[in-house]
Amino acid sequence: MRFPSKEIVEQLRKEYPAGTRVELTRMDDVQAPPIGTKGTVKGVDDTASIMVAWDNGSGLNVVYGEDSCRKLDAVIVTCYGDTKVWDSRKDAIEFYLRAMAGSEGSEHERYSKIYVELSLGMPTATDEE
Repeated sequence: MRFPSKEIVEQLRKEYPAGTRVELTRMDDVQAPPIGTKGTVKGVDDTASIMVAWDNGSGLNVVYGEDSCRKLDAVIVTCYGDTKVWDSRKDAIEFYLRAMAGSEGSEHERYSKIYVELSLGMPTATDEE
């Protein structure tokens, strides 16, 4: 096996920093998590393998040139002091749009603030001032 260049390793480290949410799209291993399994990137090693803590408990790396994963458009939302990671910005926006429609007063204002922040593309949204 030929190792990737330092440039490739650095590019992957920039593209997949720790904390990035990913979804498995291909892995050729008998112990591989099912395709579609989601996880959180722990880092990229010197062989350009993406180290992932899979949501199902698996710790297999996404091996450069063999396996693949895709980045999720994840967002972090804090509402009423509870923080949740959404793997899909679109799903979070739709949820808070429905929440706005079904609420009024200060609750409506909370949901509206989160909805606007998500719609503006912010990586985190909160109902706090």
